[in-house]
Formats: sequence, structure tokens, C-alpha cells
Amino acid sequence: MPLSGPIVLTDNRYGKAENRVVRFVKENARHEIRDVNVSTTLRGDFAAAYTDGDQRHVLPTDTQKHMAFVFAKRPGLDTIEDYALGLARHFVDTVEPVSSARIDVESYGWQRVSIDGVEHEHTWVRSGPEVRTAAVTVSGDGAWVIGGIKDLVLLKSTGSEFAGFLTDEYTTLAPTRDRVLATALVAQWRFAEHSGFEWDEVYAGVRATLLELFAQTYSKAMQQTLYAMGTAVLERFPMLAEIRLEAPNKHHFGYDLAQFDILNADEVFWAADRPYGSIHATLARADAPGAGIAWQP
Repeated sequence: MPLSGPIVLTDNRYGKAENRVVRFVKENARHEIRDVNVSTTLRGDFAAAYTDGDQRHVLPTDTQKHMAFVFAKRPGLDTIEDYALGLARHFVDTVEPVSSARIDVESYGWQRVSIDGVEHEHTWVRSGPEVRTAAVTVSGDGAWVIGGIKDLVLLKSTGSEFAGFLTDEYTTLAPTRDRVLATALVAQWRFAEHSGFEWDEVYAGVRATLLELFAQTYSKAMQQTLYAMGTAVLERFPMLAEIRLEAPNKHHFGYDLAQFDILNADEVFWAADRPYGSIHATLARADAPGAGIAWQP
């Protein structure tokens, strides 16, 4: 039966995506670098811009871009979480039509170049490929902070199996008791509060925990590994309410060297970039308040 109800605008938001901001701190001869990618998203009283083309409540995205750079200078880019909180509060507190603002930040790591064992004062080499992330939302109801990391490439050459799985007439995968386990991990953790933490210390501790559990957990499946990693993070960091994990299973297949009369004792592999298993897990404290707007873009 055809639908005949009125058409309404059910959701809207807009912003400036991927502002590439590089900030140098030059207070002395030894410079510091902050390299970030900043996206702003505003929600509020913007319906007329969509329905009638009325721009009177629309703060230009170009202005949002300027503020991403202004806040890199004042108050600065000490931590990406505080930077994002300050920028989001600016839009909510000073732009009347704005009811909430979300700031997404990707932070790219740089390592100082060393010459004869001495770190150079103003030259770096890019670390990677992992990227630190933060997503901050500020509204009239409060503030939410989500820390994270993406493209954390991990691999273990043994200590993993995959067997006992469901099969049907189309299953050709053979069970294995010893396999390579590899992924490019994405992890995001939601703070129960938005202040009172040493952001950098929490980030370093969560990252170290993820690495430790990936290495030390005997894995019967990527799902089990993610559960162990997420559980350990929440147990060790009581200020966190929830963690979300995404792990593409980067498959490695033993290459057939027998065709050349060469023994391959699980030493030479073909790394397939696609297709790949896509594994997701979310763990939260049973008594944690709901995520609400925290995850909303």
C-alpha cells in the first residue's frame, strides 16, 4: 500500500570536515609539534536552511574552519581532548542557534630524528600508521568524551586457532589449530565523566593494555581476543564506561612451496588484503549510564 503521510525533516547537522591543523610550539630552541585533523559538526535550529533556503541561523563552515585554527593557538593543543572540549563549548556557548557541537580529532604521531644518539630539536619522522582519536560532544545537557585509536596494526605468528565452527554445504574452510592472527585495530572508549583525568596517561595505558592482551591471550577466535582486550581495559580504567572494538581479520595463508619441492614449515605466507573478516564488539559496565548523544555524529 502506498504511503501518503507528510514529508518531514527528521534530522540534520552540518560542519566542516577534515581541517588539517599543524601547530608548532616554539617557546625555546627545542620545538614541539602537534599534527591533527579536525572535523566540526553542529546541531541546532537549522531546519529553515533545508526547507526554505533561509541561512540566517547558519554559521558558515568557513567560520568553523577558522575556529579550529584559532583554538590551536589559543588556548592551544596540549591534549586533543581538552582542545576539542574547548572548541565544542565555544560553538554551543557563543552561537545561539547551536544546541550541540561535536568535534572529531585525529592526531598523527611524530618521532624526533636522532643523530649520533642525540635527538634533533626541530626535525621529526612520521610515526605510524596508527592514529590517536578523540570525539567530543557538548550540548546543553552536558559533555561527553570518547578517546580512541585506529589503524593499530597488530600481528602474532602463533598462539591463535580457529576450529569447531558452524559448517554447511558451502563451507570449504579447514579448521586450524595454529594460525597467524593479524588486524588493524580500531578502539574507542567512552569516559564516564569529562574532566579530572590525565588524558595522555589514560591513552597510553589503554594502548598498552590492548597490546598486552592481544599478545598474551591464546586466541580461539578474534571475537574472544576482542572480549579479553575490552574486559581488561574496563577493569584497569574505572573512569571508562564503555569500549567499542573493531578488528578486520587480516588473513595470512601458508604459501604452497611444495610445488617447487620446498618444505614450508609455516614460515612463508601470502597476506591477503581482501576480502577479510570484520569483527566488532562493544563492552560496557552494567551500571554505566547510557551512551545517549555521546556516539552520535
